[in-house]
Amino acid sequence: MRYRGERPLASLGHETWGIDSSPHAIVKAKKKARQRHLKVTFLVRDALELSDLGRTFDTVIDTGLFHVLTGEERPVYTHSVASVLHSGGNYYMLCFSDRERDPFGPRHVSREEIKAAFGTGWRINYVRAARFETNVHPIGAQAWLSSITRL
Repeated sequence: MRYRGERPLASLGHETWGIDSSPHAIVKAKKKARQRHLKVTFLVRDALELSDLGRTFDTVIDTGLFHVLTGEERPVYTHSVASVLHSGGNYYMLCFSDRERDPFGPRHVSREEIKAAFGTGWRINYVRAARFETNVHPIGAQAWLSSITRL
């Protein structure tokens, strides 16, 4: 499976929000959304402080954040995600896999690390092998695609 991002959700009429700590990334995302005539709310925010949004969602999608978090940040992050995800809501994550042989790039995450981070208060539905599109991997980097439900 090759993941291409969450923009298709907006094209299907779903209310879609994009959060990034980089103002530059938000500017680029807004431009792409305008070009594609998509209605998306984009905000510069810290993913470790999502409760500041003051609302909750049915679904949260993480494409490329979890694997940059340190071991100390992961519990803060899972708590932050839980603060904006309805009970019974789903969290989908795509992160670089420890199966990737290329030593460059972000931290490579194991299945065990995912399971440890989402232990209490979560149900892991699956952690599947996937591919993460990059500019340097012709067939995509090895990744994990996870479906996790907030209890």
